[in-house]
Amino acid sequence: MAIRVFLADDQDLVRDGIAMIVSAQDDLVVVGEAGDGRAAVAGVQRTRPDVVLMDVRMPQLDGLRAAEQVLTYPEPPRVLMLTTYDVDDHAFAALRAGASGFLLKSARAEEVVQAIRSVHRGDAVIAPALTRRLLDQVDLPGPRRIPAQVRRLTEREREVLIEVATGASNAEIATRMFLSEATIKTHVGRVLSKLELRDRVQLVVYAYEVGLIRPRP
Repeated sequence: MAIRVFLADDQDLVRDGIAMIVSAQDDLVVVGEAGDGRAAVAGVQRTRPDVVLMDVRMPQLDGLRAAEQVLTYPEPPRVLMLTTYDVDDHAFAALRAGASGFLLKSARAEEVVQAIRSVHRGDAVIAPALTRRLLDQVDLPGPRRIPAQVRRLTEREREVLIEVATGASNAEIATRMFLSEATIKTHVGRVLSKLELRDRVQLVVYAYEVGLIRPRP
């Protein structure tokens, strides 16, 4: 069954370009489009897509607020934020609200397609280097008492959590720990389950919010 995609962007040219990219794939189909946030919220509720590509900055209702509303739906879609800038506080806020990642509007066609497929599988889409730059831009609270959930993690799981929070990929973590990628993927899954988090992006935000690690000055 094809992955159902909804596009929300106030620029017709951007929206039309992404629609062409998506429609050219056998396993993807565009089920709706919107040019502002309010229309996006209504359109997503009507069409029930699997994945939403949501522009961060739109008229009527900005992409952050629209994403927050969409993510409160029962069985919500995966949301990918679209932004022109490689560091955007609004995009970060959307990640904290539950978005599965974000794409630069300058992304290549194959990156757009791969990102849609990845978030549909339940993965997160956010480049390691971009994770670090994003977190360097936000004012997060100081260190807190480590939550009981974190204390229940094994030593290895906590090591993996910290590696993920610094933006490392599974392959990079596997190399550093002399383990297989499959083993690292298993550890990440267990950490997500124990911390009751949905995906890798939420795990990154969680680690910073509880003070496990801090952005570099």
